[in-house]
Amino acid sequence: MLAFSAARPDTSWATPRRLTGRKRSRGKRDMPRERLLDFGPATLSNADLVALVLGSGLPGHDVFRIAHSLLKRFGSLRALLDATPADFDGLPGIGPAKTAQLLAILELARRSLVEKMREKPLIDSPEAVEDYLRLLIGSRPHEVFVCLFLDARHRLIDFEESSRGSLTRMAVYPREIVRRALAANAASMIVAHNHPSGAVKPSASDRRLTQVLRDTLALIDVQLVDHLVIGTHETFSFARAGWS
Repeated sequence: MLAFSAARPDTSWATPRRLTGRKRSRGKRDMPRERLLDFGPATLSNADLVALVLGSGLPGHDVFRIAHSLLKRFGSLRALLDATPADFDGLPGIGPAKTAQLLAILELARRSLVEKMREKPLIDSPEAVEDYLRLLIGSRPHEVFVCLFLDARHRLIDFEESSRGSLTRMAVYPREIVRRALAANAASMIVAHNHPSGAVKPSASDRRLTQVLRDTLALIDVQLVDHLVIGTHETFSFARAGWS
């Protein structure tokens, strides 16, 4: 639940294909790397992909066993990618180098989505915005409120995490958001927050905050393009719902 106060400031692998001119020994045909190169990454399991990222296990540890144990330990691929360095401490077969490799994959995905959002108006690519936000905050264990500052053509200027709360409550200050919008010279904004429960139905407080933000930003000629509620797998858009 959100609380607020005015008092405080692409190439696709969709069609599997066999690459020609590549010689392999029969014994390697079933290995993930060979299957990826021959038939595309969609043919690999999550554990296979994690094993490929790791490359090899520490001495005495099988990389495929490590991949399966990581997915079991974190419960899902998204939770694994959202992990912090401390989450990997003490896990068998995972040293600093492997931890860095896993964390680098998530950062590459984030930066790729940011580049995509900067290329064209976000109003024309809502899927990219939602994908980015789900990746960024969809599985956070606490509520986070974020702002995307846009120019007059709805292209991304900057991104900011404005507030962080608990599992069920977070304070958001419209006055501070307005101040940051002015500092960024934004013409429009998209705001979003996550629901750690996974359910994306907005609360009454979410609805009140949305209306206050729309009205307050309008006073400085900044358009609120949308307010998104982000769950692990779903997204609620106030704009698509008619701002209800």
